[in-house]
Amino acid sequence: MKYIVCEKPGEFILKEKEEPTRKSGEAILKVKKVGICGTDLHAYAGNQAFFTYPRILGHELATQVVEIDENPQGIKAGDNVVVMPYVSCGTCIACRNGKTNCCTNIQVLGVHTDGGMQEKITVPTNLLIPAQQLTDDQMAVVEPLAIGAHAIRRAGIKPGETIVVVGCGPIGIGIMKLAQIAGAKVIAIDMNQQRLDYAKNDIGVDYVVLGGKDAVDQVSEITKGDLATAVFDATGHKGALEAGPDYMSHGGRYILVGLSKGELVFTHPKIHAKETTIMCSRNATLEDFEHVISVLEKGEFPIDSFITHNVPYTEMIANFDGWLDPANGVIKATVDFE
Repeated sequence: MKYIVCEKPGEFILKEKEEPTRKSGEAILKVKKVGICGTDLHAYAGNQAFFTYPRILGHELATQVVEIDENPQGIKAGDNVVVMPYVSCGTCIACRNGKTNCCTNIQVLGVHTDGGMQEKITVPTNLLIPAQQLTDDQMAVVEPLAIGAHAIRRAGIKPGETIVVVGCGPIGIGIMKLAQIAGAKVIAIDMNQQRLDYAKNDIGVDYVVLGGKDAVDQVSEITKGDLATAVFDATGHKGALEAGPDYMSHGGRYILVGLSKGELVFTHPKIHAKETTIMCSRNATLEDFEHVISVLEKGEFPIDSFITHNVPYTEMIANFDGWLDPANGVIKATVDFE
């Protein structure tokens, strides 16, 4: 069968290997579509944390079951399933407390172990979620949207809050839309006007602010001096991460969703004066995946405009460099494997 491997930064190779076999408690899946995410882009560029090469990328998967044992979910061969790509140990302190998303021994498909950029893949059955009502496009975006859903749940967003989301990439856009569904008013901040236009026109955010020296003043004006009760960073950019608390109200929460490889520096008196709550949000749990699947089943997320680029796997290598260029207007790129 065919697969694509990232041999080293900047190099993909299309190869062939034997089809997988499964053990008890595992399923063989046919990969139908793979979403390309920031992790894949960073891995290709050589700046992804927790990463080694060579690696088969891909953890945003639309799949169909080929073989499976009897299971509590009632999933059978031929069913469409979403893969929750976080393999947790089930025994560590995080897992025992229901936080499998930050298991001390976590193995993420496509990051720590090989992912879904191949025609078939074997995964533990307990990672599968039935998705019979979803299209391939919808299944391929459940995972990134679940990351946004988890961040919103971590922050405890309430109806009527005004929040800031910094970064109009796929994760940021997911946070924005899901926060609106939760009843929040959203201010989107980005350095790219095209992405801000998308957030305003297609996602329907309440306000957009072009990043820069005047951004804090604009957020203050929008909120009548209060600033935002919750600020989400979805950039992973050191400068943006360090500036995030400037948009936050006194008594507010700052949620770091984007991941930077290096150290961050905050001015302690500034964050102390606001009694800032700083929290990180990593991956997602089954509850978040199920919430996103429900949102997609109701048609509440604009999937058609969200996926801007799609190619068959035979053309992915030729197109990947172009997806790194903001001028090409990529929101979400996907790759077909059937």
